[in-house]
Amino acid sequence: METGGSSTTAVRKLGLTPKSIIFQKFGKDALYTVEEVQDVAQSGCPGLAIPQKGPCLYRCSLQLPDFTVSSGIFKKKKDAEQSAAEKALEMLGIHPSTDDPSAEEACDKLIACVKYFFSNEFLSSLHPLSGHFRAALRRDDDLCGSVPTSVIAACDSKLCNICKLINPKVETNHFLLISYITSAAARLPEFVVTSEGQLSIRRKNSYPLEIIESSLFQQSDTVDSICITGMHIPCSVEKEVQPVTLNISSTEYYLDVIARKLGLADGNKVMISRTIGKASSEMRLYFAVPMSYLMDPSSDFVNVKVHIEGLLNSRASCFSGQDIYGDAILASIGYTWKSKDLFHEDITLQSYYRMLVNLMPSGVYKLSREAILAAELPVAFTTRTNWRGSFPREILGTFCRQHWLSEPVFSTSSIPSKASSETSRLDKKLKVSESVEQGKECVSGGGTATNDLKPVGSESAFKCEVKLFSKSQDLILECSPKEFYKKQSDSIQNASLKVLSWLNQYFKDPNMSSEKLHYSANSLDIRFYPENFFKKFSLYLYMLNIQQSDTQGGNFQRSNSMNTQNTMPENGVCCLSTGGPDSGVYPSNGCLLFISYSVSLVTEGGKMKELLESREEFEFEIGSGAVIPSVEAVVTQMSIGQSACFNTELPIQELILSAADDSARLIPLLLSEVCWLEYSISLLRTTEPPEDRMEQAFFSPPLSKQRVEYAVQHIRQSCATTLVDFGCGSGSLLDSLLDYPTSLEKVVGVDISLKSLSRAAKILHSKLSKNSDVVPYNDVKSAVLYDGSITVFDSRLRGFNIGTCLEVIEHMEEDEACNFGNIVLSYFQPRILIVSTPNYEYNVILQRSSLTSQEDDPDEKIQSQSCKFRNHDHKFEWTREQFNSWASELAARHNYSVEFSGVGGSVDIEPGFASQIAVFRSRLPPEEDNYPKDEDLAHNYKVIWEWDSNNQSRSSL
Repeated sequence: METGGSSTTAVRKLGLTPKSIIFQKFGKDALYTVEEVQDVAQSGCPGLAIPQKGPCLYRCSLQLPDFTVSSGIFKKKKDAEQSAAEKALEMLGIHPSTDDPSAEEACDKLIACVKYFFSNEFLSSLHPLSGHFRAALRRDDDLCGSVPTSVIAACDSKLCNICKLINPKVETNHFLLISYITSAAARLPEFVVTSEGQLSIRRKNSYPLEIIESSLFQQSDTVDSICITGMHIPCSVEKEVQPVTLNISSTEYYLDVIARKLGLADGNKVMISRTIGKASSEMRLYFAVPMSYLMDPSSDFVNVKVHIEGLLNSRASCFSGQDIYGDAILASIGYTWKSKDLFHEDITLQSYYRMLVNLMPSGVYKLSREAILAAELPVAFTTRTNWRGSFPREILGTFCRQHWLSEPVFSTSSIPSKASSETSRLDKKLKVSESVEQGKECVSGGGTATNDLKPVGSESAFKCEVKLFSKSQDLILECSPKEFYKKQSDSIQNASLKVLSWLNQYFKDPNMSSEKLHYSANSLDIRFYPENFFKKFSLYLYMLNIQQSDTQGGNFQRSNSMNTQNTMPENGVCCLSTGGPDSGVYPSNGCLLFISYSVSLVTEGGKMKELLESREEFEFEIGSGAVIPSVEAVVTQMSIGQSACFNTELPIQELILSAADDSARLIPLLLSEVCWLEYSISLLRTTEPPEDRMEQAFFSPPLSKQRVEYAVQHIRQSCATTLVDFGCGSGSLLDSLLDYPTSLEKVVGVDISLKSLSRAAKILHSKLSKNSDVVPYNDVKSAVLYDGSITVFDSRLRGFNIGTCLEVIEHMEEDEACNFGNIVLSYFQPRILIVSTPNYEYNVILQRSSLTSQEDDPDEKIQSQSCKFRNHDHKFEWTREQFNSWASELAARHNYSVEFSGVGGSVDIEPGFASQIAVFRSRLPPEEDNYPKDEDLAHNYKVIWEWDSNNQSRSSL
């Protein structure tokens, strides 16, 4: 291939930040001290009588030898540091140039850098490249002082940045970078000399003897030789990667040792990749200069051309993001900023295969969970609480860095309440359980997703677009999800997961047809650009053993020594054996499971059993696809305390070798023996999912939304002018009421949670303030939020037209719930009271408890099964009979009538409604005053926030 050409139109800034300039001038003498600043938060809700904690803010103090400066206040520490550095530059009278340097100016900078590298002062510096210069002085004969050009290109990032100003293509073409360095050396004939073929550069005149002696003998005492292990990566994908040992004497240049392993005469003919992995890593790929490598260091510096032909090493190229030709050696060795001694680390086969696995989106997640053979990239982002391992956004960022892409670009947008409420009836939320069943065709979750709308009652809704670019800013793909989420962070996480899910499909089957690839992309709201996409990822066809050979999947055998009746062929499970008594407690969709497990490689006849991976405690969410299908299929049939053992076919070879401690010993077995994986699992315990998560998995719209809509409908029909919401929480009902035309003039909320009241105040203020255009059709003239217990009377709430109490009483003790009923109907005396509470009998469906024994009669099981409460904070949950008895007796005692209904389920189908509702109506005439006169001054609640149409928000503190 041939690269080159003028690139003056693509010149980019050198990118020296104020902090970088300060470091160049003062080095370690510049001391930054960052402190957290306490600031009074602006809650966005005037009159809120609850202290608000704002986001963390930072201020930085920069101490220089002659003065100290302080920055302003910023949300990010790095911004505060840059601000302090910028102020210091102003005091020093330094004004960084904001103009982009031309290509010619960049060439001058490059020539100056090359000249500096061969200066006396650079030889004794702590720069990583200076270590190579000192080692080169120990080389024999004509090689003494000769530094390979590839070393200069690989070990100085500043030099690379300068060359990118000349031609951005050097980002992916290190041969072009070497050519620019060689051309710069050619402009210094009186100072440096290049070798024939321009493969190395040396200083024309020898260093002064005292400089050489001081540089070579100031290193700390080291052993006579070191022995490190690297990996030999053959160019042919048919050949296995093998460990290689490097024995390096303290008197020789390690690059010459690597050259001999590659069959080369000396290190000048070795090419070096950029570092792989962490920025501080010294892991690099070493390979021979292609025999056909030709360079024309023309007089026109900007238009340098190179021509390379050779056999591309696809595996090595994928690791480095650069073209690697011929066989390569992967080694972690080199010089660092920290010490003048040679740094080195061993690379094992296991670490090599872990690097391979880390190139896959699911691999990043598996490694973050330290469960390569059990974990899987989830199909849905449900909640931050239940997600385990690296979050989708973090995984996507890691994926982009591993593949030498630009950082992903996220663009979020929101819709106002008015727009969303007008469209809320057009579409329904896609349930998380449906997303899982459709196999990643549509990913939603977070408990707040809707299709092209936001839920009624939410202040705002967000969706996020993600774009991936190459380093040269070619657009590779863009994902534009239709779903909206209540939280901006949820929209980002879900959009990231969609991109990861699609990329994961491709990496698992890079040979999939174009039609299938486009179909899967469309189903995830992804548009990709084939030319740019395949240009970047086509090499990964050769990276993994995706297609199973006959020595792997085809040779899976069942053992006659185990019970094979309970097999699950659709999940690859065979020889399933379950032990332990049935405790009757089974996992339900959305709950967190805690298991212990071990995975072993077993050969036919049990001749060998090698433990690959084990965890004493591993947790995951049922129904989110966070483990491989075979594990989830088995554990969902187990009860707490039971154990299971089963066999599965082998996954791709790289997963096994990345999990095994002794990968080298397993490779011959995998190639010659009939093998399978044996899983042993114990179900330790389970944590039931939060009530809202459980409801989302079974109801669309969610049960909480159905309850609110039920109450809103009755409030509108009642023509009430005053309303009190007992246990208002974050104000979901009050918020929803403002989205509809009602006759309400005054709304009141009562709760004991200051955090919830604070949220409710912010939501109501945003809708009720005069400058708000999102509530065009309500006549509310006043709104008040109180801090207080609903079991205590407050005369200010007496005689309201309607009262609501949705899913509150179950959070009290039963006697408190009975007390509340008496107080509200005898003292508060609303004309109408709506009370909802969970139907305990419906829990068998929500918790799938009827699956505890498939041999029992389902109808009997529903009646006899003991279920858990839906929420850990519930003190009780009533059956339909218990609720009807409580409400009927209460109504008769206080001269009210009562009607029963509910939402979720049906009254005609067992076990009735999921949420049961009682509507109490006073039998007294509206004009009759039956209020207790001695309670007129009972003010037991504290006003947290108050609003009226004349004075707007105010606090009564």
